[in-house]
Amino acid sequence: MKKFLLFSLLVSAMAFAQKPIFTSAKVKAATVYFNAAELQQTTSVNLPVGTSEIVIKNVADYLNENTIQIGAPSSVTVLSVQFTQNYISEYQIDESNPAIKKVRDSITLVQKEIKKVQIDKMSNTKTIELLDKNQMVGGANTGLNVLELMKVADYYKTKRTELSNAYTILEEKESKLTLRLQNLNTKLELNTQKEDKSSEGKLVLQVMNEIAGVVNLDINYITNNASWKPFYDLRTESVKEPINMIYKAQVSQTTGIDWKKVKLTLSSGNPNQNNQAPQLDTWFLRYIHPMRVITQAANPSLSEDLVTGAMGIKRNESNQVTIRGARSISANDKPLVVIDGQVSTDEAMKQLPPETIKSVNVIKGQQGGALYGEQGANGVIVVTTKQMGDYTSINENQLNVSFDIDIPYDILSNGKAHSVALKEIKLPASYKYYAAPRVDKEAFLLAEINDYSKYNLLPGEANIIFEGLYVGKTNINPNQTADTLSLSMGRDKKISIKREKVVDKSGTKFLSSYKEQTFTYDITLRNNKKEDIQMTLKDQYPLSTDKDITIDLLDDGKAKVNAETGILTWELKLAPNETKKIRISYKVRYPKDKVIDNL
Repeated sequence: MKKFLLFSLLVSAMAFAQKPIFTSAKVKAATVYFNAAELQQTTSVNLPVGTSEIVIKNVADYLNENTIQIGAPSSVTVLSVQFTQNYISEYQIDESNPAIKKVRDSITLVQKEIKKVQIDKMSNTKTIELLDKNQMVGGANTGLNVLELMKVADYYKTKRTELSNAYTILEEKESKLTLRLQNLNTKLELNTQKEDKSSEGKLVLQVMNEIAGVVNLDINYITNNASWKPFYDLRTESVKEPINMIYKAQVSQTTGIDWKKVKLTLSSGNPNQNNQAPQLDTWFLRYIHPMRVITQAANPSLSEDLVTGAMGIKRNESNQVTIRGARSISANDKPLVVIDGQVSTDEAMKQLPPETIKSVNVIKGQQGGALYGEQGANGVIVVTTKQMGDYTSINENQLNVSFDIDIPYDILSNGKAHSVALKEIKLPASYKYYAAPRVDKEAFLLAEINDYSKYNLLPGEANIIFEGLYVGKTNINPNQTADTLSLSMGRDKKISIKREKVVDKSGTKFLSSYKEQTFTYDITLRNNKKEDIQMTLKDQYPLSTDKDITIDLLDDGKAKVNAETGILTWELKLAPNETKKIRISYKVRYPKDKVIDNL
């Protein structure tokens, strides 16, 4: 008997749980990686005892099913989790939203009313047809007298008119009901879009619950439809001041759900990378047929080298501020409010969101008067608000760097980049100029940063604002081996550079089977600025990889010569309005029946 009773209860519970329970998840936090995001969502649902099917809406359109984690109370056992974009069920109508349910109920009632009106119209139509078919009441052998005929005619007229008027009223009623049905369908569509805009993703959970009531669920998963990349604003007013670097991020996502007021964490990690340690296979050598490759590149390594170089307070019930001290603060005797060093008002302090306040200090009595004069005699409230860096905490792990942001952000699912401010950093820098006139006849200002690893910089693009003007973009690459990070701060038009060929010192000679060419260049630099400048100047002479081609450096212009790369380097100091001239010369000798196309 007991077994039968238990079986009956289980069957009843399962039968009761056949109808899915709909709920909508809300995005609580997001950890965004360079090419993915881990979303943390929450929802609550009213569960009966026994097994239930829960359909969770408002999840990402595409997600990694292997990463789905469901957090539930100990009284709830999650039997299975399935992700789908095409949930089909006879109980698919969502009853969880009261507004949607009300509109659906109204649509059902109006549809029933329209059906009734259509039935009444049909009855009237058939009755009218019956009357019209039986108009011939008189005839040759009917024997009806005039009086009886008049009665029949009056009845027909009265009934026909009554039915026609009723039909007209029913038509008007049907028209109004149809219009109302259209409005309700439009309202239902708008409510549905508001409830769940474009997300087609749903999680279908099979659960078993021990205690009936409201249950909170935590949902975690990884989706690839989100990304972020770092970028920077580099601001400096002169070469004598540090760089004010604003560390930012561009966050975008197309998960199908809008992130509203979420806590953001940005990570340099990659959750999708292969974490399996590599294995070495046997390495076999084999022959290939050689191919002759002709290249017209002048000197790739040289170009890369040159371009890289160039680059006690409380509020009362009326929300008034009071200070505990020698005096009481009344409506006519208020304390002085100072916000971030500026004298302000109590009203301005009331409007500050609590999460933006970093600290509040109270100065009482004579000290307030000594610091702020008579206006501080009744006490001073010193409010310090959070700056950009106060909202972001940086965590450096073994494998990545993450930025935890306290400010809640809205990131819409439209694929557009949302700018997120991370931190403001003062970078002590030493400045110097750089020029490689063989490639570009303009001077570049370089800012050199020592011990840059402590700033947790990531590779990214940077806007340059120098002396209050936007001068262009540069790239920051902290993944280098040098001890010093060089930031290109743009071109300086006040430094003139010329590189001209000296014709009378250049020329070609033919010696038996060889051709000999001499090249001489003058490099002229002028400092048109009002202060001294330090400059690194680079040029080059060609190198040979063929024994028949010989190259002699005739004049290095007192440069530091790198014989392995052919790079000539000068470290120069130019006073205001000073001009310097440097000459370099080299000779190339090669067979006269050959042609060098990149000389």
